[in-house]
This record gives sequence, structure tokens and C-alpha cells, in this order.
Amino acid sequence: MLVLVAPGQGAQKPGFLTPWLDLPGVTERLTWWSAVSGLDLIHYGTKADEEEIRDTAVAQPLLVAAGLASAHALFGEGFEGATGLAELPNRIGAVAGHSVGEITAAAASGVLTDEAAMVLVRRRGLAMAEAASRTETGMAAILGGEQDDVVSHLDKHGLTPANVNGAGQIVAAGTAEQLAALAEDKPEGVRRVVPLKVAGAFHTDHMAPAVAALEALVAGVPVADPRTAYVSNRDGGVVTTGAGVIERLVAQVSNPVRWDLCMETFQEMGVTGLIEVAPGGTLAGIAKRALPGVTNVALKTPDDLDTARALIEEHAVPVDTPAEEELREA
Repeated sequence: MLVLVAPGQGAQKPGFLTPWLDLPGVTERLTWWSAVSGLDLIHYGTKADEEEIRDTAVAQPLLVAAGLASAHALFGEGFEGATGLAELPNRIGAVAGHSVGEITAAAASGVLTDEAAMVLVRRRGLAMAEAASRTETGMAAILGGEQDDVVSHLDKHGLTPANVNGAGQIVAAGTAEQLAALAEDKPEGVRRVVPLKVAGAFHTDHMAPAVAALEALVAGVPVADPRTAYVSNRDGGVVTTGAGVIERLVAQVSNPVRWDLCMETFQEMGVTGLIEVAPGGTLAGIAKRALPGVTNVALKTPDDLDTARALIEEHAVPVDTPAEEELREA
């Protein structure tokens, strides 16, 4: 069985969209999504420098657009009778996203239209950027150490384990002063504390104003139930309703990302292959360490599409979606 995953903020690199524009339909889609989002996605994905695309309000729409464009390219051709993303539930047993990648996953699974996803992610990026501007905050990756020891140490410094990624990686978030104290006082067994190139303490209480802004927006967003199993990064649970997915998309802005629990769910489902949409690499890299025996493909450029299609032909088995009461307890 296959899972399709979408990366979060920090996966973007200058010029990463350039090779994708050579594919039929990609430029047209990005032009339309640029109009929908009010952001020149082609410029930011091909010509903008690292500092420009680090901006939260830019990075998030850019990542969702890239993920959806690569997913359309993957399923839009190469399969007999394929009809774009409508083909996805026939080939993919589950979808999941890391942080903002959950919006990509929601659109890929049919919960949101592409246009609704672009509107939502643009507003999300703007709201999180505004929340981050109120206090000097940030995030840092903690490499190594035992998870319980690291989490306890973070609590001592008033920091939040904002991303628990598995494979010995936790991301701490908090104020600049708290992160500086952590750098001077690393948890036992930790090799390095690496500051991340993000603008704020995402997935913490510092993002509460962004949650309120999104709650006011999503009441009118049209949604559908997911067409394949949707694994939530809040707790690794499978969400079966569109309303449930939207509620979690909003709440996760200030809640920690539990990617480790998502991977546990992949194992329980019997996942044998993982495909990471563009800009792929981050989640596939974690899977190599945390999911031994699971074959993975990262869509970095269009050259990776044929390899991904071959993986689909070999591993594709849809999954029966569990009932809502079977969700993992948070």
C-alpha cells in the first residue's frame, strides 16, 4: 500500500519550480493559482532568492502550489484511463502532510478544491506571519537524545516540542531568549541544536491569533469527505470527514506536529511505499531512517515522475478507511 505525503515549510529552495514549468499544463495552473492567491507563484518559484521565499506568507502558498502541481503531473498521465487527481484513491491508500503540507494533502484527497486550498494557505501564511511579528520567536532542530529526556528539558526552558518527527529529531519553538538558553544548555545525548530558517514559533501558543483568523475564514469554505484515508499530524489518527479535516487544519497552527505518530499509523496500515510530492526530500529522508523496508520516492524534479509511477504500479493498494470512532486517542 502507498501513502502520498507533502512537506512543510523549509523544504523550499530558490528556483525549485523551474524544471516543472516544462511540463504541459503546469504554467497554466500556476498562473491561475497566482490569480487566486494574489501571489506571483511563478516568480517566487523560479527567480526569487532564499530570503524572499523564506517569508512565511510566500513560502506556504508556494509549497502547496508546488505539491499540487507535482501531484497533478503524477496522476495526469502515465496511467491508462487516468483522470488526474480523481485517479488518486484508486492508487493511493492514504495521504498526510507535515504542517502546511496538510493543506496539500487535503486538496489531493478531495477535501478542498485547488482554489480553496490556495485561498486558505495564503490566509494562513499571512496570519502566521502577523502573529510571528508580535514577539521575536523561532524554532530549532534538536538532533539526537532520547525523546522523553529532550521534551522534559524543553519544558524546563519554557519551550514547546513543536515538531516531533521521529528518527531522533524534535523541533523546539519559543522565544529568542529561550532558544538561546537551549543552545547553551543542550539536553543530554543531543549532538546539535540547529536554528531553522523560519520566521516564528509555529505550532505553539504564539500562533493563537492566527488560529482565530482562520476560524473566521473556514466557516464558509466548501468541503467534501476525503476520498482516501487522511492521516492527521495532530495524533496520527485517520480523519473520515471533511469537517474533521478542516477543524484539524485550523487547530494545528498552534498545536505540535506529531509526524512520528503519522509514521506509526503508516506502519499499522501496512504501508510499503511512500511518495513525497514536490519539493520532495525532507519526509522521504525521515522515512528512510524511521520506516525500514518502506520504499520511498521524493519528487524533486519531473525526472522523478517515472520512478514514482513505477512504485505506484508495484505497490498500489487502496485501504478501507476506518470509522471515526477508531481514530487514535490524542
